[in-house]
Amino acid sequence: MIPARVGVVGGGRMGAGIAHAFACGGAQVAVIERDDAAVDAAAARIRDLIARSAERGTLERDPGEVEASVTVSTDAAQLAGCGLVVEAVPEDRAMKAAAFARAEAVVDAGAVLATNTSSISIDDLAASVRHPERFVGMHFFNPVPASALVEVVTGAATDSAVVTRVQAWVEGIGKTAVTVRDAPGFASSRLGVALGLEAIRMVEEGVAGPADIDAAMELGYRHPMGPLRTTDIVGLDVRLGIAEELHAQLGERFAPPDLLRRMVADGRLGRKTGRGFYEWSEG
Repeated sequence: MIPARVGVVGGGRMGAGIAHAFACGGAQVAVIERDDAAVDAAAARIRDLIARSAERGTLERDPGEVEASVTVSTDAAQLAGCGLVVEAVPEDRAMKAAAFARAEAVVDAGAVLATNTSSISIDDLAASVRHPERFVGMHFFNPVPASALVEVVTGAATDSAVVTRVQAWVEGIGKTAVTVRDAPGFASSRLGVALGLEAIRMVEEGVAGPADIDAAMELGYRHPMGPLRTTDIVGLDVRLGIAEELHAQLGERFAPPDLLRRMVADGRLGRKTGRGFYEWSEG
């Protein structure tokens, strides 16, 4: 079982995917955005995800019913009654703290507040909420509809009963929960970024081109997607931000390569801008 009502703060690519996952699972979902333009963009993303699921035959409910179960607005009062609220704003501590404050002002006493952060300490973020025992990391992966994994990250104050509930909710939307304690980069970001940064260094050093490096991991190690194509899909700017966070906490082995910094400065952010290590037909 999943909560009857779920809130998502932030309707970007990740937030829209999270909303889609819970709506497809049968929940009523309230997505909160910052302004009317962002509301329109988030609603369009979610409609597109629902349509694509229907086209692929992976949607078990009527598409119209799923779409009707999602509301997108700027009104944080829509979060009232949610058993779970997931924050999915950019990787910025102040933005996340503001999102938590908006949610905590209206949610019920027993609601679970989760963050989709991929690299910021759960304990650091928990310091900005009133009930850290009900605060947990729910790290979804991009693209959410195609990913089978949610990394559940526990803070020092997270109640074990909350962890059990969140694990069950992840299973309830057809994904697998992997539970880790709060640590720099958790498990997935730490390993994924380490591989991605080394692949970027290999391109920088002229060891091989992106396609050959990716093929080596796909064919030799059976990775479904190589580290450079993954970087393009995640976004080079996102990967740089995570690398900088891990560099500050774990040292030089996570120092971002100069090539990554140059590509981000040049606006070559991957799929969302049409160009990264690969050329993409759409942003």
